[in-house]
Amino acid sequence: MPQMSPLMWLILFFLFSAVFIVFLIVNHYNFWVSPNSNKFYNKIYSSPKHWSW
Repeated sequence: MPQMSPLMWLILFFLFSAVFIVFLIVNHYNFWVSPNSNKFYNKIYSSPKHWSW
């Protein structure tokens, strides 16, 4: 397996960051639109004041 260049690592890092941010945004809106659909988030964030955005 060839050595990966720093640029490749940077691209991978931004790719994973973007996917993670999109995942968070989707979960955030999903939580507000239908609070009963996601039991995991209801258990952790039982009140709206846990969200800062």
